[in-house]
Amino acid sequence: MSFNIVLIEPEIPNNTGNIGRLALGTGSTLHLVKPFGFEINDKRLKRAGLDYWQHLNVIIYENQQEFFEHNKDKKMIFFSASATKYHWEIDYYDDMFLIFGKESVGLPKPLLQQHTEDTVKIPLYSDHIRSLNLANAVAISIYEGLRQLGH
Repeated sequence: MSFNIVLIEPEIPNNTGNIGRLALGTGSTLHLVKPFGFEINDKRLKRAGLDYWQHLNVIIYENQQEFFEHNKDKKMIFFSASATKYHWEIDYYDDMFLIFGKESVGLPKPLLQQHTEDTVKIPLYSDHIRSLNLANAVAISIYEGLRQLGH
């Protein structure tokens, strides 16, 4: 059992490091799609991932086109605050790709428009925030998937 966590153009090294740690802890693969808002050898990335980074299964893509061409036949779900379905309303599958956008703006609108039926959101119960921290959102989605799969 595993998931694929995909970060499209991540900007904050600490978030990526924490998500890497989560990926390792849940048996997931981390896919990073360039451009990044940091250098891959950034000490904040490694510090957030502690000494686990060396054990992580991470795949790096030069751009979105390369990622989608390489994984075109995979089951994907896209996360966006603008979605109408909640993350618990979908069926999670082993080897599913969970796609997240960059911290500042999320996923590109054209990408979301192409995948409307496969886009979900995590609910927010306050009008005072626009979104959750990326690492928290990834954790929520991964553990909902694990729950659904009986783990």
